[in-house]
Amino acid sequence: MTKFYTQTGDDGYTGRLGKGRLPKHDQLIEAIGTIDEASAALGLARALSEVPETVDLLLEVQRDLYHLMAELSATKENASQFRAIDEERLSWLEAEIDTISSAIEMPSEFIIPGDTPPGAVLSLARSIVRRAERRVAELQLTGTVENQQILPYLNRLSSLCFVLELKENKSSNITLAKKDR
Repeated sequence: MTKFYTQTGDDGYTGRLGKGRLPKHDQLIEAIGTIDEASAALGLARALSEVPETVDLLLEVQRDLYHLMAELSATKENASQFRAIDEERLSWLEAEIDTISSAIEMPSEFIIPGDTPPGAVLSLARSIVRRAERRVAELQLTGTVENQQILPYLNRLSSLCFVLELKENKSSNITLAKKDR
């Protein structure tokens, strides 16, 4: 029988890709955990979406996040072998945002999440990605994170979540929540 637990984290430390362990409350582990939360929220949005392009795009982004978490989990000595987030991936993400943006109308006021289930989850994912971005920004400023493309990737990912929320709402013929509701 396969065990789904290892007991190796019972001491309050977690392993890295490479030698060493970090306390579970370490800022790097907090950033990785927040990115993991973002991926889970994107997975929920993917499961709820009825727009095939959104489903495919979110799956690809989730794969990027797994690569990103692997790089962050690695020690400095071996982080480069896990590096997948680069200028090319950032350009790809920007192109996806531009394509979606060209097919939707930017709202004239703040939107209130919750008009559709997938749109609401994308809004939640966006806010989690923004928290991950704040965690990574701190680590980048202290030199813990060396890959200069991770922070812009997370920044663009929050924008992607926003435009996908608008796209999901549009595909369901939902208009923005009215002020007088």
